[in-house]
Amino acid sequence: MEKIKIGNRIIGNGTPCFIIAEAGVNHNGSLELAKKLIDVAVDAGVDAVKFQTFKADKLVVPDAEKADYQKNTAVEEDSQYQMLKKLELTEHEFMELSSYAREHDLIFLSSPFDKESADFLDSVSVPIFKISSGELTNIPLLKHIARKKKPIILSTGMATVGEIDEVLSTLAKEGSEGIILLHCVTNYPAKMEEVNLNVIKTLRCCYKLPVGFSDHTPGIVASLAATAMGSCVVEKHFTIDKNLPGPDHSASLNPTELKDLVQGIRDIENAMGDGRKKPTSAEQKIKKFVRKSIVASADVQTDTVITEYMLDIKRTGEDKGIEPKHWDYIIGSKTKVDLNKDQPIKWNMIE
Repeated sequence: MEKIKIGNRIIGNGTPCFIIAEAGVNHNGSLELAKKLIDVAVDAGVDAVKFQTFKADKLVVPDAEKADYQKNTAVEEDSQYQMLKKLELTEHEFMELSSYAREHDLIFLSSPFDKESADFLDSVSVPIFKISSGELTNIPLLKHIARKKKPIILSTGMATVGEIDEVLSTLAKEGSEGIILLHCVTNYPAKMEEVNLNVIKTLRCCYKLPVGFSDHTPGIVASLAATAMGSCVVEKHFTIDKNLPGPDHSASLNPTELKDLVQGIRDIENAMGDGRKKPTSAEQKIKKFVRKSIVASADVQTDTVITEYMLDIKRTGEDKGIEPKHWDYIIGSKTKVDLNKDQPIKWNMIE
């Protein structure tokens, strides 16, 4: 399984999960709000913040209908074009955001939706291109991005295995420098019964590539479960306030939830360990107090043949005796010294 470098981070099997805070268009077209989102991402301790770079004129035709989730969360009278037009940021604003993120030691990412946006993001030195699920079949755009010889994170929402095969073949022919696949269910919010996290295992098995999870479910449970399944990347939408107008706010994490996500992922990584079954250092200390020993159930004189009625099994603290697993061996042996009731029996006391 290959590993990919993003900035100073190595991503792949066995490495810490790369956490992307998806700001998306939750800036509502405001540079000031976009910077506040970066501040939230920094405070939460994520690895990267990601926006979306597009021009509405190149993204959608003027009379395109909105998706149901957009109808429920955006201004009713707006068309999809009008909604997206309000969510644009200028190249100058993106340059400022890129610098602002890097000043705070945060990796700046953004998803391009057209060739010009990809060229611009390349000019501000994004270390990796993130392709959204909606662009998975946009082969001309994918070829254009692959030729830039940077790694690619590819979301696979709405995709079939055949479509993923075709995309990966195309990217390989164009000389792409490493690919990370993200399992994704494109619904806002995605239902738990839809999310099918076992696809993470399927993608890893089929393609031998690093695999992560782009999470559109409510809350953080699915992301935490994906981490426990070995996802090397987790991407999650977040917002300043879920009640703000806009298509994605209501299905995003608030600042406290984003912090909880990061802490939960790091806790899970610590809990996963190396898979080797052995007592921990803490268990070694506790073991002597909770593991039992064979003890004399009554006073026993020297040269006495031991019967089971002379023995008991009890906790003895630090003064350990013979372990209970040797019970049958002790029966029939002879004492070499006098034994007192509840005294731990040791090997040098019998013959």
